[in-house]
Amino acid sequence: MHDFQRQFIDFMVSCGVLTFGDFTTKSGRKTPYFVNTGKYRSGMQLARLGRAYADTIEQAFPEGFDCLFGPAYKGIPLAVAVAMAFAERGREVDFCFNRKEAKDHGEGGVLVGRPLRDGDRVLIVEDVTTAGTSIRETVPLLRAAANVRLAGLVVSVDRQERASETSQRTALAEVGAEFGMPTAAIVTIDEVVSHMGERLTAADRERIAAYRARYGVPTAAVTGHP
Repeated sequence: MHDFQRQFIDFMVSCGVLTFGDFTTKSGRKTPYFVNTGKYRSGMQLARLGRAYADTIEQAFPEGFDCLFGPAYKGIPLAVAVAMAFAERGREVDFCFNRKEAKDHGEGGVLVGRPLRDGDRVLIVEDVTTAGTSIRETVPLLRAAANVRLAGLVVSVDRQERASETSQRTALAEVGAEFGMPTAAIVTIDEVVSHMGERLTAADRERIAAYRARYGVPTAAVTGHP
């Protein structure tokens, strides 16, 4: 791991975003860890979060992009934070996001921010991808706006869970393959566990190992590219 990844894990824990225990995910699975980006709540936290995303984007997407897209709702502050992180580095980056409901007055439409144009390379910024539902809702919105190219998808944590009971790819890799775009995460759950080390209780480590054995994809099979 890079230093910024180790620092990001510690940052998530200090913000209460990454917690360990007994939780239930939206899919109904019982999970021993939980990532809740709704816990970020200050300007300084968002600034640091944006920099971690920017570090990852610079490494994982060398071909670049033309516009960031943040799916409503959690993706909206993420896209803004990442754009500001790039601005700190002297790089002007455009962003846009969607409304949950189309506006029927004023300028109207579903998208807010930079208007998309044919040929734009759009990089989607999300918090986590468990089943890929939000991305499957997002891509049609982007393609309805213009003939865009999907530059990729970046998330904060790859849970490394199988896309389905029979799949040998993670949900993140599966959605990347479905739409023909590269994907990346700031950190994976295996990297989190490795870095946390003895800070995790023996019970936590046992629950995580059991969960990964049941739902996870082996580290060697994890790929960020379709």
